[in-house]
Amino acid sequence: MNETNVNLTVLIVEDELAIAEGLVDLCELKGYQVKHAADGITGLSEALSGKYGLVLLDLMLPGMDGFTVCDKIREKDKDLPIIILSAKNSDKDIIDGLKYGADDYIPKPFSVPMLVARIDAVLRRSRQATEGDGKLAAGNLRINFREYVGTRGTEELVFTRKEIEILEYLWNNRDHAVPRAELLNKVWGYENAEAVDTRTVDIHITKLRKKIENDPSHPRLLVTFRGEGYQLRATPE
Repeated sequence: MNETNVNLTVLIVEDELAIAEGLVDLCELKGYQVKHAADGITGLSEALSGKYGLVLLDLMLPGMDGFTVCDKIREKDKDLPIIILSAKNSDKDIIDGLKYGADDYIPKPFSVPMLVARIDAVLRRSRQATEGDGKLAAGNLRINFREYVGTRGTEELVFTRKEIEILEYLWNNRDHAVPRAELLNKVWGYENAEAVDTRTVDIHITKLRKKIENDPSHPRLLVTFRGEGYQLRATPE
């Protein structure tokens, strides 16, 4: 595998051979280099090898389940994009998958065009440089976007790459409410964001409020304007 093309390589962690072969064919057709792992332990080892620009991760895996794989990847690598592909499609499953650090969660069965769009979007976005001075100060909240860490008062905070991307985009546009579709376009990279059916944004916002708000049930920093979007305020109100 050519290490100079890490951003164009995909690791597929899937134990159902027919599905794995279909995903391999699809990714290779799109011009990506691909490696397949059929169990969670092998998948985790490969994911942490530094060879990949994206992991497509099933949840129901032999050896180690996908939630654990995702969690252990995030302990070592906060940057590697992860998309969960799973037949487990309850709200709790989706929330858990994103809680463990996945960038996106796509329930099976999925449409091929939709999956391709999501893969392209994640890989495209992961190659884009972040903007701004790299820091946030709002109320008792301090965040270093480059280090993925911060504090709320005396409490230390650690963020995933996607959480930082959301916060940084909202912070750089804090003079107005940012629509959900705009976040999907600018942070996730979806070109036709209005047509994307996903709860990813809402779940990430809920996760972030639990980290940065003194009272997540009554947010004063990361607020919602119904029908308009989300705003990250410099001064709590």
